[in-house]
Amino acid sequence: MAFRRTLPIRRPVTARRIRYAAPALEKGLDILELLASVSEALTHSEIASRLGRTITEVFRMLVCLEERGYISRTTPEERYQLTLKLFELVHHHHPLQRLVTQARPLVQRVAGETGQSCHLAMLNNAEVVLVAQADAPGNMGFSVRLGANIDLLNTASGHVILAFQSDEVRKRALAAWRLRSRKPIPIGLSRHLNQIRRRGFEELASYQVHGVVNISYPVLNQHGEAIAAMTVPFLARIGDSLGPPQVKEALSQASRALSLTIGGRRPELTSGAGLP
Repeated sequence: MAFRRTLPIRRPVTARRIRYAAPALEKGLDILELLASVSEALTHSEIASRLGRTITEVFRMLVCLEERGYISRTTPEERYQLTLKLFELVHHHHPLQRLVTQARPLVQRVAGETGQSCHLAMLNNAEVVLVAQADAPGNMGFSVRLGANIDLLNTASGHVILAFQSDEVRKRALAAWRLRSRKPIPIGLSRHLNQIRRRGFEELASYQVHGVVNISYPVLNQHGEAIAAMTVPFLARIGDSLGPPQVKEALSQASRALSLTIGGRRPELTSGAGLP
């Protein structure tokens, strides 16, 4: 029988990890990640070997994880495997519910700081759908209705989400758009999306309303792909002291905060991110 040796799992050492080290927790997480990465159950000596730890170190963690219901032993070989507890924990808190819950105060903060409405949109087949929204403070403003579905290519949110997407997801979304709209993909779209990705945001005159400029920033997951876009439909008002530069700064900070809150990648903040 051929035996494939798995290299020990070791995390990169950083100043932050040294300062906030939690060895016992890391051992337990290493075990869970290892068992999640293999299809077969493992003995405690196999687990110790693959993690590069002693049997004693691993044994205590296995006892604790088993008592808490995260792993179980198969009989009679005493091999360990994951239970469905992690699956159950994840489904107690739906990803969309979590995203919207975390986004609401940030969307409201942007609206308060800029005096403009702000919304969060997500990809929905050939459209984007608004999942969180805050009206502009005061008596006047322009906003998009919560729950509204908008054509993918007729909105800054759609452009941003497509720009920060894998080739496969982008192709699938555009194929759905072509089928729905019965139109060809606009010439130069790929180049335009690459430009958005390089500068980190989209600034686009509204396709629906004259005088409105949509400014949109991505919310990124751990792979650097956009799961949503945070957008301000900017409407210039006579006497306003805040303009697009301040809107960009507020959106840049808020979208970055939301990305980090949901465990995603930190969008780059460049000097002059808030400049026109």
